[in-house]
This record gives sequence, structure tokens and C-alpha cells, in this order.
Amino acid sequence: MVDPGDSEGTVLCLDAGQTITRTQFRRNGTVIGESEHAGVLTDRPLLPQLATAVRSGLHAADGTVDVAAIGVSGLVDNADASELLDMLAGTGIREVLLAHDSTTSYLGAIGDELGAVVAAGTGSVTLAVGATRTARVDGWGYLIGDAGSGFWIGRAALDRAMQAHDGRGAPTALTAVVRRDFDDLEEAYLELQADELKVSRIAGYAQTVAELAATDMVCRRISEEAADLLAHAVFAGLRRVGQAEREDPMVGAVGNAFRNTVLRDRFEQVLRDQLPKLRFVEGRGNGLDGCYRMTLVAPDSALRQRINRATASERPQY
Repeated sequence: MVDPGDSEGTVLCLDAGQTITRTQFRRNGTVIGESEHAGVLTDRPLLPQLATAVRSGLHAADGTVDVAAIGVSGLVDNADASELLDMLAGTGIREVLLAHDSTTSYLGAIGDELGAVVAAGTGSVTLAVGATRTARVDGWGYLIGDAGSGFWIGRAALDRAMQAHDGRGAPTALTAVVRRDFDDLEEAYLELQADELKVSRIAGYAQTVAELAATDMVCRRISEEAADLLAHAVFAGLRRVGQAEREDPMVGAVGNAFRNTVLRDRFEQVLRDQLPKLRFVEGRGNGLDGCYRMTLVAPDSALRQRINRATASERPQY
């Protein structure tokens, strides 16, 4: 592996989400530059999008970049890091570390510790890590998964707004908010179906729910339902890796969904109801921190199996 601590080397860290892609350059662990780009579309091939994002990010690089450490939403477990390295020919990058963003979120939140981390942004995914195995829970996309995510919350907000409009549900301030965004509320579904960026657009309503949760009962219920789903995913992950038997498992929470204080407080309370001595970690690090920490994962860590690696000279994966 190229040594990320080499004083002559720079690591490009890329955190690719469905709403935004963030790029950061680090030398000896120190951040020396950052930039932001459009998010990835998970219903389209990811590697070409990542290659484009890396090349765009390199324009801001100060000197040679040796390693690209990438965490991405929607990545399959058998993604080929060597294929991406080929796409980056001519950039000077000699090594690619590629992982699902559940891995980089985990590393960013609690490092190489055992436990579970739930990442809830536009999508949601939980990763649990035990002594010898890992378990991914959810992260199955907006169509069949991502329970408790920003998209899930945003879709619930639109659903409750339409229920109120129809007279099927309780009155909510959401209806007026949604009405302002569409010329005809009853044609909103047609506009959303045709929108290429509908996932991030719908997820945007999660912020409205967070802002109204303290005063609007419908928004409060949505927030609490999302928290319950995210906590349930954590419990499932801990059980699968043998950490649920511990009195004090470590649990991390990252992502914009946790800016909703009603959701965040409910999430922690549900966990503590079953695990009173839980070590709850919030805000220690983010996905970019996790991308960099991929370069430092211990050889005996169960997380190694979740990182796809390729080098310019020899391209094994682990």
C-alpha cells in the first residue's frame, strides 16, 4: 500500500452521496484543500461518475495525488477498484481504496472500534462490526429500503401533506409548505416522477420536518417513526456481529437526519431503553474522515474485508 503518511504523497478523499459529493486533500493527515460537486445517481453506473468526480477534484490539487480513498452511496460489495484505477490513467494516482459509504461513515464516526454506526442522510445504512465479521443493515435504496433516511422522511412528509389535502389525514403545516413548491398540488406527483433529481428533491423535505417537529404533531410523528426505524437497524446489526450481548456497545450516528433534534433524542432514548450503558458517539468525524482512515485500517480488522483496493503495480483486493 502507498504510505499515506509519506511527506511527498497526498491522499484524495472523496465522499460521494446522493445529494452532494465532497472532495478533500490530506497530506500527513492534515487537510490541505476541499471542494464540492454534484451527488451521484445510484440508478446509473457509479464508477464512471466517480472517475469524473475524481478528475474534477484534481483540478484543485496542490501537487501530485498518490492515493484516492473513496466512499460512495449505492456501491455493490464486489465493485472493482482496478476498473476505477484504469479510468484514472494519466492522473498520477497509483492506488484506489473503494468502499460503500457505510464503511467510511463507520470509520469516520468511531474508527476501528467494535460496535455499530448508522448513517442517515439522503439514504440510510447501518454497519455493525464485531471481532471477526461485519453486517450491513439496509442501505437498499429509496425504492425498497433506506428506512428512516432523509428520503424516507421527505416522502412521508409529502404523503401526510396529501392526506391532509384529501381529508384523509390530520391537518399539518406541511401542506402549505408543499403547496408553495408546486403550481398545482394535485399534479405534484407528476412533476416529481419526471424529475431526474427527485430523490434529493424529496429528501429536501426532511429539513422542513425537522424545523416543524417541535410544533407540528404530524412532523413529530414522522421524526419519531424515523428514529424507531434507525434504532431497529442498529439492534439488528449488533445482534448479527455478536455485540448485542455487551452491556456497553459503542454506537455512532452520522448524517443530516440527526440534525432533527426530535429524531436524534428519540433515537438515543430507544437505544438506551434496551442498552442503558450504551456508549453513544455523535459528531466525532464524518465520511471524509472515514475515507482517510481507510488508509490506516489495521490488517486484522474485520473492516478490511469491506475495502476494495487496487494499485498501479499489482491489483489485489481485500
